[in-house]
Amino acid sequence: MERHSLVEYLDSFQQRGRDCAYVYHRGYRTERWSYRRIAETAFQFARELETRQISKGDHVVIWGENCAEWVVVFWGCVLRGAVVVPMDNVAAADFALRVCEQVEAKLLVCSREHGRRSAALPAVIPQTIILEDLCTGVARHSGTTYPAAPLSRDDALEIVFTSGTTAEPKGVVITHGNVLANIAPLEHEIHKYLKYERFVHPVRFLNLLPLSHVFGQFLGIFLPQLIWGTVIFQDALKPSEVVQTIRRERVSVLIAVPRMLQSLKDKVERDLELESELEKFRQRFRAAAGKHFLRRWWTFRRVHRQFGWKFWAFICGGAALDRETEEFWGRMGYAVVQGYGLTETTSLISVNHPFRLGKGSIGKILPGREIKLAEDGEILVRGGGIATAYWNRRELQPVAGDEGWFRTGDIGSLDAEGNLYFKGRKKEVIVTPAGMKVYPEDLEDALHRQPEVRDCVVIGLQRDGNAEPCAVLILRDPAMDPEPIVRRANEFLAEYQRMRTWFVWPDEDFPRTSTQKPRTDVIRKNVEAKLAQQPTSEIASSPLAELIARISGRAPSRLSPEANLDSDLNLSSLDRVELLSALEDRYQVDLSETRFAAANTVGDLEHMLRGTSAQRMEYHYPRWVLRWPVTWIRLLAYYLLVRPAMILLGWPRIEGREKLRDVQGPVLVISNHIGDVDVGFILTALPARVRHHLATATGGEALELLRTPPSTRGFFGRMYDRAKWTLGVALLNLFPLPREAGFRKSFAYAGEAVDGGYSVLVFPEGHHTTTGKLSPFRAGIGLLANNLRIPIIPIRIDGLFEIKRAGKKFAPPGKIHIRIGSPVKFELGSDPQWIAEELQKKVEEL
Repeated sequence: MERHSLVEYLDSFQQRGRDCAYVYHRGYRTERWSYRRIAETAFQFARELETRQISKGDHVVIWGENCAEWVVVFWGCVLRGAVVVPMDNVAAADFALRVCEQVEAKLLVCSREHGRRSAALPAVIPQTIILEDLCTGVARHSGTTYPAAPLSRDDALEIVFTSGTTAEPKGVVITHGNVLANIAPLEHEIHKYLKYERFVHPVRFLNLLPLSHVFGQFLGIFLPQLIWGTVIFQDALKPSEVVQTIRRERVSVLIAVPRMLQSLKDKVERDLELESELEKFRQRFRAAAGKHFLRRWWTFRRVHRQFGWKFWAFICGGAALDRETEEFWGRMGYAVVQGYGLTETTSLISVNHPFRLGKGSIGKILPGREIKLAEDGEILVRGGGIATAYWNRRELQPVAGDEGWFRTGDIGSLDAEGNLYFKGRKKEVIVTPAGMKVYPEDLEDALHRQPEVRDCVVIGLQRDGNAEPCAVLILRDPAMDPEPIVRRANEFLAEYQRMRTWFVWPDEDFPRTSTQKPRTDVIRKNVEAKLAQQPTSEIASSPLAELIARISGRAPSRLSPEANLDSDLNLSSLDRVELLSALEDRYQVDLSETRFAAANTVGDLEHMLRGTSAQRMEYHYPRWVLRWPVTWIRLLAYYLLVRPAMILLGWPRIEGREKLRDVQGPVLVISNHIGDVDVGFILTALPARVRHHLATATGGEALELLRTPPSTRGFFGRMYDRAKWTLGVALLNLFPLPREAGFRKSFAYAGEAVDGGYSVLVFPEGHHTTTGKLSPFRAGIGLLANNLRIPIIPIRIDGLFEIKRAGKKFAPPGKIHIRIGSPVKFELGSDPQWIAEELQKKVEEL
């Protein structure tokens, strides 16, 4: 039965009830939304649009990170017939402003971060909703089924803008019919395998593609709901976090751009190299060629264990995947599914079948569309998926040309079985002085086979009206001579394809688009300028400079290797935390937090990015202490050991416990820090419902020394230390919070504990007091408070320092005084340093 609009898919959401639809992180917490909640909140948002007099044909701009609220806004607009205008989360504010002006948007739904940084937008768009506050804002409306606006396949669904930040915005108008034409053949094929889905239910997709792109929408909104799947969103692109998420959430399929598959491949090889196992692995890899799937799966079971036993496939799009990476994961026993399409074709033209893969190809043509190759090899396509029009300066221009054929601008080829192969962009084809056409992808494939090459791009340098290929290389060791590397790559190429010019890229990565494609125009400009020996001031800034400018909110005055991060670039401690995360995501590497904390100059950061940093201390976060039977043992130990010990040491006088009567759910407990016995006194002071589910942050360095004692301790000394660590984490529910660096994982663990119903105890001073006075609270407590989004309970311990200073072990009953303050909450997005200062005042006032 032919569907008339996307609304028909929303009807089944309520039937799926509590099945989990979306999982994502907000701050250090994990949000989980069911299909029913998505539908009900979408109905509420549709009513909110009606209240704001936004109706069919009006434009609503969505600008924020992937999250369930983004999906809710999308479906709410579909219900009202409003046209969605998705903005890339990394789009510049100026570009977003121009798009809003062009489409005359009636409403902007954006993240709090974008709302704060885009002061000019309210003058253009009269109405704004913050994504993070969406649920609160629509709670006044009913969540019952909303009667959808009358829609047909010809009605506009969205306008996707694809131009860069400097060009005039140009949007692609996509209709309901365009999307339905691409969903229909996939839905038909999926139905053949639904009978097997119950054996692996639910199929979980980790989607790293932005929802602002049509391909991201297909894999994040449209297709997973056909099999009642769960979609997991994640912003962090560092390989270790991606692997952790795949394993922790029991992900089945990873959806990403080809660069992520390359980064994960590098991580696997890097881990093996650190353990001196890489050469053995490569021998097994070569021997596994042509072996049965099960044999290969067993050979590489260690890799499968690392990713989790439920993980089995990659889906990638947005760019061409090099054959070496495809072969690597295929030989590991994973399915690598490639799709091909453009925004103008509503994402999909062809796709690989997950169980009938055509190696090296970008799949077979989807039913319902036609394809042909022009004389020069350009891919031409027509069918129901071709977008209706371009939106350019408020004018509609046709997308398709003569007889409905759309020129993709890509060069391809077809084999006898109908598999499509991508050869490169037509405008990037290099025509040599001999008139021969050279496709950069063929040359890049030869370069990627060289183990010394971390990444590469081939560009055409103009020579007397023609061009010659130039290899732009990022080497694993920048000091290596590139000539023999290029010479070996040339051996795989025909004479007319060979590269006679090369250039070693000076930065740690290429400039990239939001979908991680190298920006060849910027690369070409830099290479030509360098080869012509132009002044460096005319050359575009490095990605490191761009990140520092974005995080600090101002362009750095100078970015020489000697530029100091504090005095020259004015980076605060919190700016450093954000910069570390941004660098790991931007370069898709794992950086040492310890070395990062010690970095003083831009040169130090560049050395880190080149992999010269030392190994950091690895902290352990035992999840087993949060589960039965350890929870029961801990409860028993408190009443048999800890509580009697507190009575013996000095039963405290407690004030303010009544202030916690109305507090529901987990809380963040903060206190001044006198000594090691503080935890016992605080446990005694707290109500049972908090006391029985409390995780305590303690000095990470000291705790880790017990967990991993040095060899100089001797056998019995190490056993004693390990026993102390086990008892500490089990009976007191301790977890490490490093004082100097490495605290991001600790905060993430705190978020996991809160998700599990645990409250968290933190001592914001970071060390015991030596004077009896309160030391300044560290800004990290503000960061934690912002990202946990739970009530904060201030506590003050008095009298204990005097006992400690006098050298006494015991105190008379009531001598130690514990005061509990009223719960505190801060507005989301508040400055962490200000939060830390306010919390210190609250403790001082007790």
